[in-house]
Amino acid sequence: MQKTVPVSMSNKHVHISQQHLEILFGEGHKLTKMKDLSQPGQFACEEKIDIIGSKSTIKGVRILGPVRPETQIEISVFDARTLGVDAVVRPSGKLEGTPGCTIVGPKGQIQLERGVVVAARHIHMHTDDAPNFGLKDNDIVKVRVGEERAVVFENVVVRVHPEYALDMHIDIEEGNAAGIKNGDIGEIVK
Repeated sequence: MQKTVPVSMSNKHVHISQQHLEILFGEGHKLTKMKDLSQPGQFACEEKIDIIGSKSTIKGVRILGPVRPETQIEISVFDARTLGVDAVVRPSGKLEGTPGCTIVGPKGQIQLERGVVVAARHIHMHTDDAPNFGLKDNDIVKVRVGEERAVVFENVVVRVHPEYALDMHIDIEEGNAAGIKNGDIGEIVK
């Protein structure tokens, strides 16, 4: 049974709807790919926006593509405190009961009613990989990363889909605090 998974760190970013993209960047605007990301079909974009909370603004937050049905802002706990936003830990796409913020682009701004989250730690897993791990979609696991200063991440959500590539995502603050580099290997401990 397989137990190891590559680990990647995720920085603050925005998933955006086409409607909001056009408000912020102009009618008919399409995302401009900068580079591919670890998940098939996902990419970092040239486009960036500013996020405004009740306490401060974070400038130059990168949009990730492709466009999504609903706009979502993924930030760290520190970012949430800096902005003055009471963000909750959630799996990506689970936006019910999340706070909003103001987002600003070169052509306009939007007051989001919801969509600000601290992304839950998660493992992307292809449907062919799941049986090798003895796991299924939405299982919760622990993952041990590191040797000399090993850290065990709890409450890691397993997300299984036929378009996913095997990869664990944690936020950049967690990774930096634990001395992790992109591509380090974690061991799933049940």
